[in-house]
Amino acid sequence: MSLPRIAVDAMGGDEGVRVMIEGAALARRRHDRFKFLLVGDQERIKAALEDHPNLRAASEILHSSDVVAGDERPTQALRRAKTTSMGMAINAVKTGAAGAAVSAGNTGALMAMSKLALRTMPGIDRPALSALLPTLGDNDLVMLDLGANTECDARNLVQFAIMGAAYSRIATGRDTPRVRLLNIGTEETKGTEDLQVAAAQLKEAADGLSLSFDGFVEADKLGRGDVDVVVTDGFSGNIALKAVEGTARFVADLLRRSFASSLRSKFGFLISRPATELLKHHLDPNNHNGAVFLGLNGIVVKSHGSASALGVANAVAVTARLLEHNLTERIMADLERLGGNHLRRTARAAE
Repeated sequence: MSLPRIAVDAMGGDEGVRVMIEGAALARRRHDRFKFLLVGDQERIKAALEDHPNLRAASEILHSSDVVAGDERPTQALRRAKTTSMGMAINAVKTGAAGAAVSAGNTGALMAMSKLALRTMPGIDRPALSALLPTLGDNDLVMLDLGANTECDARNLVQFAIMGAAYSRIATGRDTPRVRLLNIGTEETKGTEDLQVAAAQLKEAADGLSLSFDGFVEADKLGRGDVDVVVTDGFSGNIALKAVEGTARFVADLLRRSFASSLRSKFGFLISRPATELLKHHLDPNNHNGAVFLGLNGIVVKSHGSASALGVANAVAVTARLLEHNLTERIMADLERLGGNHLRRTARAAE
């Protein structure tokens, strides 16, 4: 079976070509049916590929020496979309030369270029940035929006829920993901008018959308594992995400200091090392790397700029799974069902 190529912006991220190529090579071992379009400086990519013959045999290089800087404004980056490695990777998705693009570069520029080149799919007003977060349960949590839209109305939140549920079905394998709206309380009277309207619409539409909706969730419950999709506006979502990431770093640093504080603590560390290694693995952002721009006519995945090769591999693996399971088509089908449900409700109300 022939699968679409994955375009990789080899110049993005803190470490650039070496880590991006090494990460793509690791991902290629897991998803060996995929081929790659590596976009960036041709000579540097060729040199990096010398250590990865398996990836080299499955790749084509698209040369670009122009790079979007990490601190570059999106409006400036847009002017060079046709010449930068990031812009050319996205354009490959637009033209059909690739089925998806992965970049570890400037998030704002990536969002702006993706939205301009690919446009939002019919039935979606705004794309949303979504990521997988670890939980105490046996499922990862899909959360969106994480910063693409600082203000959202009820219609946007309902659309985010549909997109997040489609992503969750691929990521977790759950047929009816448990969807909640992030709020300051779980009572029906809590939150803004937009949250309450979105909750009412999701309750009414949930049966026809292969999702389970039961109101609100508070931020301190995100990691419990009893929710699969959490929906919010980009302002609140970005703050919540950074609070979670900051707490994870705090716990890791606190443990490190505690174990180094005395000889007895160091001995205790040796005894508890298997447990601490498991905790380290669970909290390592590289193991959950790969944020997805949902709602576009094409798949674009954002890797952390500081991601290791393993982190890049996970971002590429996320991209491969979304292509294998036809994420865009799934979202379109759910949107059509939502539209059909709305028409039926309108007809019943008119009778």
